[in-house]
Amino acid sequence: MKKILKVLCALAGLHVGACAQGNVKNLSVDEFAKCIEQKDVQLLDVRTAEEFAEGFIPSRNGGLCLHADMQKSDFMANAARLLDKSKPVAVYCRRGRRSANAAQQLDQAGYQVINLKGGIEAWKSAGKDIATSQSAATTYQEGPYTVDVFRTASGKEIKFHCLVHASIRMQYDGKEIQIDPVSKMGQKVIDYASMPKADYIFVTHEHGDHFDKSALSTLRSSQTRLVTNQRCADMLGAGEVMKNGDSKQIADGISVEAVPAYNNTEGHLQFHPKGRDNGYVLTIDGLRIYIAGDTEDIDEMANLKDIDIAFLPCNQPYTMTPDQLVRAAKMVKPRVLFPYHYGNTDVSTLPALLQGEGIDVRIRNYQ
Repeated sequence: MKKILKVLCALAGLHVGACAQGNVKNLSVDEFAKCIEQKDVQLLDVRTAEEFAEGFIPSRNGGLCLHADMQKSDFMANAARLLDKSKPVAVYCRRGRRSANAAQQLDQAGYQVINLKGGIEAWKSAGKDIATSQSAATTYQEGPYTVDVFRTASGKEIKFHCLVHASIRMQYDGKEIQIDPVSKMGQKVIDYASMPKADYIFVTHEHGDHFDKSALSTLRSSQTRLVTNQRCADMLGAGEVMKNGDSKQIADGISVEAVPAYNNTEGHLQFHPKGRDNGYVLTIDGLRIYIAGDTEDIDEMANLKDIDIAFLPCNQPYTMTPDQLVRAAKMVKPRVLFPYHYGNTDVSTLPALLQGEGIDVRIRNYQ
């Protein structure tokens, strides 16, 4: 049993002996978040059914958040029906007292247990996601792609498929949205022919890792709305042009703002000149999504408000260094951050560099 916990803690970068009571590991919010991303970790909420219905910590490994009220006399019997004793269990309650009690009971029964210090209140204070549905704010694997699922203001699902580099597929309310679709990056090929035709496509600028005529041709139908900057529209001979500062309503509940994206470091200005390229802020049923495009940590980022999800690039000399991305994230203050467009840049340090900022940093395969 202890061996599995040692492996789990090593994967999450934790010291096995830290904050331990018996065999139970008591972890901080960030440590707990890393642990529940690991495959086979079972997440267990031990609050009352009423508390659970108000919102719970979503699973981060594609599983469900399980529930058993530890104040009930049949708690252990219910837990036994829910849990696999061969897999670690991550428990939490409101502030940590009930889950500590539950963790000790589970430990004595032979389970491998991780407990969240401070409970869901500490989790919320750190700016982490809370779900009200098992499909809200979850992550799972669909073929070769990681999919992150969130809920909009009215409770509808929006899915983000991590395709490659700067290419993102989004699904919302039966609509297909593609961002900078590119068919091939290095050895990785994206089969857009296997995907539905796009309802909306957004292209930030003309570089080949963002603008691919073949991918656009595959995804477009006569009903597709293609939104891009002037240069791409000229090169393609099609598209709705937006320039920095423009905004438009493209459907009921969906609006878009074109925002600046450019280099501001001497010697790099030629890569993305100011005023030419776009970033986009999509507002979809109240959920605000910032897709930065190729940019550095420019002053205009401080003007972005109420961003829920941000995609920020990280590969100098073309976009940002990790330190620049940290400064950008502190200006934008998203609830969830996806570093993207990072090529061979090491982005593994970003969660630690942004610790305490209330930003949920999610590393996906956006090389």
